[in-house]
Amino acid sequence: METMNDQPVAMPRIGDAAPEFKALTTQGDIHFPNDYKGSWVILFSHPADFTPVCTSEFITFASMEEQFGQANCKLVGLSIDGIYSHIAWLRTIKEKIEYRGMKNVEVNFPLIEDISMEVAKKYGMIQPGESTTKAVRAVFIIDPKGIVRAMIYYPLSLGRNFDELYRAVLALKTSDEFGIATPADWRPGDDVIMSPAGSCNAAKSRVEGKEEGLHCQDWFFCTKKIDKETILKKILKK
Repeated sequence: METMNDQPVAMPRIGDAAPEFKALTTQGDIHFPNDYKGSWVILFSHPADFTPVCTSEFITFASMEEQFGQANCKLVGLSIDGIYSHIAWLRTIKEKIEYRGMKNVEVNFPLIEDISMEVAKKYGMIQPGESTTKAVRAVFIIDPKGIVRAMIYYPLSLGRNFDELYRAVLALKTSDEFGIATPADWRPGDDVIMSPAGSCNAAKSRVEGKEEGLHCQDWFFCTKKIDKETILKKILKK
């Protein structure tokens, strides 16, 4: 549990409403998550501007912004640096930095100024074991209703895997749309997991192969094929 102004502040958990805040960003003022109702959001923090790992991450995220947009997912960044530092850093990224063939990259999603660390503390982004003045690499995936659906925390030294963040958004959307679960390493087009049978009769029917379209190895482990095109038609914008 973090503290703010000597008062205890509970970190958000999966299934909680995303903590509300108003903030200044590189794209103007925002009221979060109210301004993002109807969209999925990835809210993520980085330790500091003008640092190499963070720079590689912002180039990658900005290069994937359109891809996330097709999944109706918006990006919002945060660090405890000020707005002028943010602007100067993002300008440097566009004008000078190349990473893995990506260059002249413009960051168009908002980057929150959080000098007071108010937002970072609300979201448990300040981890005293790492630093008391820098936000760790936290990631929150928030759904269109403003509910926290996934959280991932990385230490200051570890750059994030952005393909995995995109995969997680697609998997969550697929779960919601089709009422299924997704197995390890799932990607659209792979078999999905059906919920375990809720009764002895249902379990027996599954094991005996009476439920069409299911492949059951045991009563609790049944998969189903949903083709990639069907999934993408549901979860991506045309």
